[in-house]
Amino acid sequence: MLKIRFKRCGRKKQPFYRIVVMDVRTKRDGKVLEELGFYNPMDKTFHINRERTILRLANGVQPTEVVKNLLRKSSGF
Repeated sequence: MLKIRFKRCGRKKQPFYRIVVMDVRTKRDGKVLEELGFYNPMDKTFHINRERTILRLANGVQPTEVVKNLLRKSSGF
């Protein structure tokens, strides 16, 4: 099963997350199938590739709760 979830990047005490498509069984920082965007919680900025995200959701990929909330914020997914 595939999920849209966060992959943590950045330094200690300065998190930066990439929004990626991964298999459920892989580790948080494991192998990525596709990168869809990023989220920076320090200054609350994020960017998502809408076309690829809509295509992935149409194919049955499930977002995690946090990613689902971000998608709702970002103009009505």
